[in-house]
Amino acid sequence: MKATIYDVAKEAGVSIATISNAIHGKGKMSKERRAHILDIVDRLQYQPSMIASALTGKRTYTIGLLIPDIANPFFAEIARAVENRARQLGYSVIICSTDHNHERVESYIHLLLQKRIDGLVIGTGLENVELLAPLLTEAIPVAFIARDCISDAVHKVIVDDYLGGRLAARHLLDRGHRRIAVLSEKHNGERVRGFRQALEAEGLELPDELVQTCDYRIEDGKRAAANWLAHANRPTALFCCNDLSAIGALQAARENGISVPGELSIVSFDNTLLAAVSAPSLTTIAQPIEQMGKLVIDMLVKELQMSTGDKQRIVLSPELIIRESTGMSPKNKA
Repeated sequence: MKATIYDVAKEAGVSIATISNAIHGKGKMSKERRAHILDIVDRLQYQPSMIASALTGKRTYTIGLLIPDIANPFFAEIARAVENRARQLGYSVIICSTDHNHERVESYIHLLLQKRIDGLVIGTGLENVELLAPLLTEAIPVAFIARDCISDAVHKVIVDDYLGGRLAARHLLDRGHRRIAVLSEKHNGERVRGFRQALEAEGLELPDELVQTCDYRIEDGKRAAANWLAHANRPTALFCCNDLSAIGALQAARENGISVPGELSIVSFDNTLLAAVSAPSLTTIAQPIEQMGKLVIDMLVKELQMSTGDKQRIVLSPELIIRESTGMSPKNKA
Protein backbone atom coordinates (compact mmCIF):
# COMPACT_ATOMS: atom_id res chain seq x y z
CA MET A 1 0.00 0.00 0.00
CA LYS A 2 1.30 3.44 -0.94
CA ALA A 3 2.07 5.84 1.86
CA THR A 4 -0.24 8.85 2.22
CA ILE A 5 0.43 12.33 3.52
CA TYR A 6 -1.32 11.24 6.70
CA ASP A 7 1.27 8.49 7.20
CA VAL A 8 4.08 11.01 6.79
CA ALA A 9 2.45 13.45 9.22
CA LYS A 10 1.99 10.72 11.82
CA GLU A 11 5.62 9.55 11.48
CA ALA A 12 6.95 13.12 11.74
CA GLY A 13 4.60 14.12 14.55
CA VAL A 14 3.41 17.25 12.72
CA SER A 15 0.32 18.46 10.88
CA ILE A 16 -0.54 17.68 7.27
CA ALA A 17 -0.11 21.38 6.45
CA THR A 18 3.46 21.27 7.79
CA ILE A 19 4.24 18.26 5.60
CA SER A 20 2.86 20.08 2.54
CA ASN A 21 4.88 23.20 3.35
CA ALA A 22 8.07 21.16 3.75
CA ILE A 23 7.58 19.38 0.43
CA HIS A 24 6.76 22.55 -1.47
CA GLY A 25 9.31 24.86 0.14
CA LYS A 26 6.73 27.04 1.85
CA GLY A 27 6.21 28.23 5.39
CA LYS A 28 8.70 29.16 8.06
CA MET A 29 10.66 26.24 9.43
CA SER A 30 14.28 25.43 10.14
CA LYS A 31 16.45 23.72 7.56
CA GLU A 32 16.90 20.83 9.99
CA ARG A 33 13.17 20.33 10.40
CA ARG A 34 12.52 20.50 6.67
CA ALA A 35 15.34 18.01 6.02
CA HIS A 36 13.94 15.66 8.70
CA ILE A 37 10.50 15.72 7.08
CA LEU A 38 11.91 15.17 3.58
CA ASP A 39 13.90 12.20 4.88
CA ILE A 40 10.67 10.66 6.14
CA VAL A 41 9.01 11.39 2.78
CA ASP A 42 11.84 9.50 1.06
CA ARG A 43 11.84 6.63 3.52
CA LEU A 44 8.07 6.09 3.22
CA GLN A 45 8.25 6.68 -0.55
CA TYR A 46 5.39 9.15 -0.37
CA GLN A 47 4.49 10.74 -3.71
CA PRO A 48 2.13 13.74 -3.82
CA SER A 49 -0.57 13.59 -6.44
CA MET A 50 0.76 15.94 -9.10
CA ILE A 51 -2.02 14.99 -11.52
CA ALA A 52 -4.69 16.08 -9.05
CA SER A 53 -2.89 19.38 -8.54
CA ALA A 54 -2.73 19.98 -12.28
CA LEU A 55 -6.42 19.23 -12.79
CA THR A 56 -7.41 21.75 -10.13
CA GLY A 57 -5.26 24.45 -11.73
CA LYS A 58 -2.62 24.30 -9.03
CA ARG A 59 1.10 23.72 -9.42
CA THR A 60 2.49 20.32 -10.25
CA TYR A 61 5.84 21.11 -8.60
CA THR A 62 7.53 19.79 -11.71
CA ILE A 63 10.26 21.50 -13.72
CA GLY A 64 11.43 20.48 -17.18
CA LEU A 65 15.12 20.42 -18.15
CA LEU A 66 16.32 20.35 -21.76
CA ILE A 67 19.97 19.39 -22.28
CA PRO A 68 21.79 18.11 -25.37
CA ASP A 69 22.87 14.74 -23.98
CA ILE A 70 22.63 13.30 -20.47
CA ALA A 71 25.63 11.06 -21.30
CA ASN A 72 27.80 14.17 -21.70
CA PRO A 73 29.62 14.64 -18.36
CA PHE A 74 29.15 18.41 -18.30
CA PHE A 75 25.40 18.23 -18.84
CA ALA A 76 25.09 15.26 -16.49
CA GLU A 77 26.62 17.42 -13.76
CA ILE A 78 24.36 20.33 -14.75
CA ALA A 79 21.34 18.01 -14.47
CA ARG A 80 22.47 16.81 -11.04
CA ALA A 81 22.94 20.36 -9.77
CA VAL A 82 19.52 21.40 -11.08
CA GLU A 83 17.85 18.31 -9.63
CA ASN A 84 19.52 18.71 -6.24
CA ARG A 85 18.33 22.28 -5.81
CA ALA A 86 14.86 21.53 -7.16
CA ARG A 87 14.43 18.70 -4.70
CA GLN A 88 15.50 20.92 -1.82
CA LEU A 89 12.64 23.23 -2.73
CA GLY A 90 10.09 20.45 -3.21
CA TYR A 91 10.18 20.15 -7.00
CA SER A 92 10.75 17.18 -9.32
CA VAL A 93 12.68 17.46 -12.59
CA ILE A 94 11.87 15.87 -15.97
CA ILE A 95 15.13 15.58 -17.94
CA CYS A 96 15.04 15.51 -21.74
CA SER A 97 18.04 14.97 -24.05
CA THR A 98 17.67 16.90 -27.31
CA ASP A 99 20.80 15.77 -29.22
CA HIS A 100 20.93 19.35 -30.59
CA ASN A 101 17.97 18.39 -32.77
CA HIS A 102 15.53 21.23 -33.51
CA GLU A 103 12.54 18.93 -34.05
CA ARG A 104 13.26 17.10 -30.82
CA VAL A 105 13.45 20.39 -28.90
CA GLU A 106 10.06 21.39 -30.27
CA SER A 107 8.58 17.98 -29.50
CA TYR A 108 9.84 18.03 -25.90
CA ILE A 109 8.48 21.53 -25.28
CA HIS A 110 5.02 20.39 -26.40
CA LEU A 111 5.31 17.26 -24.26
CA LEU A 112 6.33 19.23 -21.17
CA LEU A 113 3.43 21.61 -21.69
CA GLN A 114 1.11 18.61 -21.65
CA LYS A 115 2.75 17.48 -18.41
CA ARG A 116 1.78 20.87 -16.92
CA ILE A 117 5.30 21.77 -15.81
CA ASP A 118 5.64 24.83 -13.59
CA GLY A 119 8.90 26.00 -15.18
CA LEU A 120 11.50 25.09 -17.78
CA VAL A 121 15.31 25.13 -17.67
CA ILE A 122 17.05 25.08 -21.07
CA GLY A 123 20.67 24.02 -21.36
CA THR A 124 20.66 23.31 -25.08
CA GLY A 125 20.90 25.49 -28.17
CA LEU A 126 17.61 27.01 -29.32
CA GLU A 127 17.60 27.99 -32.98
CA ASN A 128 14.10 29.45 -32.92
CA VAL A 129 13.04 31.47 -29.86
CA GLU A 130 9.46 31.39 -31.17
CA LEU A 131 9.29 27.89 -29.68
CA LEU A 132 9.12 29.59 -26.29
CA ALA A 133 5.88 31.40 -27.17
CA PRO A 134 3.47 28.71 -25.84
CA LEU A 135 5.35 28.66 -22.52
CA LEU A 136 5.37 32.42 -22.16
CA THR A 137 1.70 32.63 -23.12
CA GLU A 138 0.92 30.25 -20.26
CA ALA A 139 3.11 32.38 -17.93
CA ILE A 140 5.48 29.44 -17.42
CA PRO A 141 8.87 30.85 -16.39
CA VAL A 142 11.86 29.83 -18.52
CA ALA A 143 15.55 30.01 -17.60
CA PHE A 144 18.62 29.25 -19.70
CA ILE A 145 21.66 27.64 -18.10
CA ALA A 146 25.16 27.57 -19.64
CA ARG A 147 23.59 28.95 -22.81
CA ASP A 148 22.72 32.54 -23.65
CA CYS A 149 19.51 33.58 -25.41
CA ILE A 150 18.54 36.70 -27.32
CA SER A 151 15.08 36.79 -25.73
CA ASP A 152 14.51 39.26 -22.89
CA ALA A 153 11.55 37.20 -21.67
CA VAL A 154 13.67 34.50 -20.01
CA HIS A 155 16.20 34.20 -17.18
CA LYS A 156 19.84 33.33 -17.91
CA VAL A 157 22.69 31.92 -15.84
CA ILE A 158 25.88 31.78 -17.86
CA VAL A 159 29.63 31.84 -17.40
CA ASP A 160 31.90 34.57 -18.77
CA ASP A 161 33.28 32.53 -21.67
CA TYR A 162 35.33 35.46 -22.95
CA LEU A 163 37.17 35.68 -19.62
CA GLY A 164 37.63 31.91 -19.62
CA GLY A 165 39.34 32.08 -23.01
CA ARG A 166 41.65 34.83 -21.78
CA LEU A 167 42.54 32.83 -18.66
CA ALA A 168 43.47 29.82 -20.78
CA ALA A 169 45.62 31.91 -23.12
CA ARG A 170 47.35 33.74 -20.31
CA HIS A 171 48.25 30.46 -18.61
CA LEU A 172 49.84 29.06 -21.77
CA LEU A 173 51.61 32.32 -22.62
CA ASP A 174 53.12 32.44 -19.14
CA ARG A 175 54.63 29.03 -19.85
CA GLY A 176 56.30 30.19 -23.04
CA HIS A 177 53.87 28.75 -25.58
CA ARG A 178 53.55 30.72 -28.79
CA ARG A 179 52.20 28.23 -31.36
CA ILE A 180 48.85 27.17 -29.98
CA ALA A 181 45.89 25.44 -31.66
CA VAL A 182 42.25 25.59 -30.57
CA LEU A 183 39.50 22.97 -30.62
CA SER A 184 36.09 24.62 -30.43
CA GLU A 185 32.39 23.82 -30.63
CA LYS A 186 30.34 26.08 -32.89
CA HIS A 187 28.76 27.86 -29.89
CA ASN A 188 32.12 28.55 -28.22
CA GLY A 189 32.73 31.81 -30.07
CA GLU A 190 33.29 33.89 -26.93
CA ARG A 191 35.86 31.45 -25.58
CA VAL A 192 37.81 31.62 -28.82
CA ARG A 193 37.46 35.41 -29.01
CA GLY A 194 38.85 35.84 -25.50
CA PHE A 195 41.69 33.45 -26.26
CA ARG A 196 42.54 35.21 -29.54
CA GLN A 197 42.51 38.69 -28.02
CA ALA A 198 44.80 37.62 -25.19
CA LEU A 199 47.29 36.43 -27.80
CA GLU A 200 46.93 39.65 -29.80
CA ALA A 201 47.71 41.66 -26.68
CA GLU A 202 51.11 39.94 -26.75
CA GLY A 203 51.61 40.67 -30.46
CA LEU A 204 50.71 37.12 -31.51
CA GLU A 205 48.16 35.87 -34.01
CA LEU A 206 45.86 32.87 -33.94
CA PRO A 207 45.63 31.81 -37.61
CA ASP A 208 42.26 30.45 -38.71
CA GLU A 209 43.93 27.18 -39.73
CA LEU A 210 44.82 26.62 -36.07
CA VAL A 211 41.17 26.88 -34.97
CA GLN A 212 39.08 23.80 -35.70
CA THR A 213 35.40 23.31 -34.95
CA CYS A 214 34.31 19.87 -33.83
CA ASP A 215 31.48 18.20 -31.95
CA TYR A 216 31.52 17.73 -28.18
CA ARG A 217 32.83 14.16 -28.44
CA ILE A 218 36.06 12.41 -27.54
CA GLU A 219 36.52 10.94 -31.01
CA ASP A 220 36.20 14.36 -32.67
CA GLY A 221 38.80 15.86 -30.36
CA LYS A 222 41.10 12.94 -31.02
CA ARG A 223 40.73 13.27 -34.80
CA ALA A 224 41.35 17.03 -34.87
CA ALA A 225 44.33 16.85 -32.50
CA ALA A 226 45.89 14.02 -34.50
CA ASN A 227 45.85 16.16 -37.64
CA TRP A 228 47.88 18.88 -35.95
CA LEU A 229 50.25 16.53 -34.17
CA ALA A 230 51.24 14.93 -37.47
CA HIS A 231 52.72 18.22 -38.73
CA ALA A 232 56.44 18.91 -38.50
CA ASN A 233 55.70 22.37 -37.09
CA ARG A 234 53.08 21.10 -34.68
CA PRO A 235 51.64 23.27 -31.90
CA THR A 236 53.27 23.12 -28.47
CA ALA A 237 49.89 23.61 -26.79
CA LEU A 238 46.18 23.01 -27.36
CA PHE A 239 43.22 24.92 -25.95
CA CYS A 240 40.22 22.58 -26.00
CA CYS A 241 36.90 24.33 -25.38
CA ASN A 242 35.47 21.36 -23.45
CA ASP A 243 36.75 18.41 -21.45
CA LEU A 244 35.68 15.69 -23.90
CA SER A 245 37.70 17.10 -26.80
CA ALA A 246 40.65 17.49 -24.41
CA ILE A 247 40.40 13.79 -23.49
CA GLY A 248 40.46 13.02 -27.22
CA ALA A 249 43.57 15.20 -27.61
CA LEU A 250 45.25 13.28 -24.79
CA GLN A 251 44.52 10.01 -26.59
CA ALA A 252 45.89 11.38 -29.87
CA ALA A 253 49.09 12.51 -28.16
CA ARG A 254 49.53 9.12 -26.49
CA GLU A 255 49.03 7.21 -29.75
CA ASN A 256 51.55 9.47 -31.53
CA GLY A 257 54.16 9.04 -28.80
CA ILE A 258 53.95 12.69 -27.71
CA SER A 259 54.27 13.27 -23.98
CA VAL A 260 51.90 15.58 -22.10
CA PRO A 261 52.98 18.01 -20.79
CA GLY A 262 56.62 17.42 -21.78
CA GLU A 263 56.07 17.98 -25.50
CA LEU A 264 52.48 19.20 -25.59
CA SER A 265 50.41 21.18 -23.07
CA ILE A 266 46.61 20.94 -23.01
CA VAL A 267 44.08 23.28 -21.37
CA SER A 268 40.41 22.29 -21.37
CA PHE A 269 37.15 23.97 -20.32
CA ASP A 270 34.33 22.90 -17.93
CA ASN A 271 36.13 21.03 -15.11
CA THR A 272 33.92 17.96 -15.09
CA LEU A 273 34.92 14.84 -13.17
CA LEU A 274 36.80 13.66 -16.26
CA ALA A 275 39.28 16.52 -15.97
CA ALA A 276 40.38 15.39 -12.52
CA VAL A 277 40.61 11.64 -13.21
CA SER A 278 42.29 11.70 -16.64
CA ALA A 279 45.96 10.73 -16.95
CA PRO A 280 47.54 13.22 -16.79
CA SER A 281 44.86 15.26 -15.04
CA LEU A 282 43.66 18.24 -17.04
CA THR A 283 44.39 21.88 -16.43
CA THR A 284 40.99 23.40 -17.10
CA ILE A 285 38.77 26.46 -16.92
CA ALA A 286 36.15 25.58 -14.33
CA GLN A 287 32.51 26.51 -14.61
CA PRO A 288 30.75 26.80 -11.20
CA ILE A 289 28.23 24.08 -12.03
CA GLU A 290 26.69 23.70 -8.56
CA GLN A 291 26.16 27.45 -8.26
CA MET A 292 24.66 27.61 -11.73
CA GLY A 293 22.15 24.87 -10.93
CA LYS A 294 21.14 26.55 -7.68
CA LEU A 295 20.71 29.98 -9.21
CA VAL A 296 18.64 28.83 -12.17
CA ILE A 297 16.16 26.97 -9.97
CA ASP A 298 15.99 29.82 -7.47
CA MET A 299 15.10 32.18 -10.32
CA LEU A 300 12.20 30.02 -11.45
CA VAL A 301 10.85 29.39 -7.97
CA LYS A 302 11.07 33.07 -7.04
CA GLU A 303 9.05 33.99 -10.11
CA LEU A 304 6.48 31.32 -9.30
CA GLN A 305 6.14 32.46 -5.70
CA MET A 306 6.16 36.21 -6.30
CA SER A 307 4.56 36.30 -9.77
CA THR A 308 7.16 38.82 -10.83
CA GLY A 309 7.84 39.55 -14.47
CA ASP A 310 11.39 40.74 -13.88
CA LYS A 311 14.03 38.64 -15.64
CA GLN A 312 17.62 38.19 -14.53
CA ARG A 313 20.80 37.60 -16.49
CA ILE A 314 23.59 36.39 -14.21
CA VAL A 315 27.12 36.05 -15.56
CA LEU A 316 29.49 34.05 -13.34
CA SER A 317 33.27 34.11 -13.45
CA PRO A 318 35.21 30.97 -14.44
CA GLU A 319 38.34 29.82 -12.62
CA LEU A 320 41.63 28.41 -13.86
CA ILE A 321 42.37 25.04 -12.25
CA ILE A 322 46.01 24.06 -12.81
CA ARG A 323 46.72 20.34 -12.93
CA GLU A 324 49.22 18.08 -14.72
CA SER A 325 48.51 18.62 -18.42
CA THR A 326 50.34 21.95 -18.80
CA GLY A 327 54.04 22.76 -18.51
CA MET A 328 56.73 24.95 -20.04
CA SER A 329 56.98 25.08 -23.83
CA PRO A 330 59.58 22.55 -25.01
CA LYS A 331 61.08 25.36 -27.13
CA ASN A 332 61.88 27.31 -23.97
CA LYS A 333 63.58 24.45 -22.17
CA ALA A 334 67.35 24.33 -21.95
